[in-house]
Amino acid sequence: MSASGAGSPRRRRLSRSGDFKRVYKEGSSKATRHLVLYRFDRAEGGPEEIRLGISVSKKLGDAVTRNRIKRVLKEAFWTRVDRATAEHDFVLVARPSVGEVIEERGLEGALECVDEVLAMSQDKRST
Repeated sequence: MSASGAGSPRRRRLSRSGDFKRVYKEGSSKATRHLVLYRFDRAEGGPEEIRLGISVSKKLGDAVTRNRIKRVLKEAFWTRVDRATAEHDFVLVARPSVGEVIEERGLEGALECVDEVLAMSQDKRST
């Protein structure tokens, strides 16, 4: 059975390098000690849902560690994001300290980190 079957929702993620580059270049960013959040408001006529990309450097560990960090950050983001902010692309960039937070406190620590960066993003939209 394919991932796009009737029972599974369409993946809401950024997967192409051009999408990431556009968010980095044309979007705004907010940074905390643990995460950097880039936000790009797409023009009318594009996909009508929020899309998320996550960037985790090799400095954070081996592939298993990086994939765990991405998985936990993805879950935390989708738990906390306001679904009413459609037509936006987001990229979360993990800083080395977020790996320690996730290792020590798991999803709860990731939720706090995502809450902090999302609050900053909603307070002031510009860089």
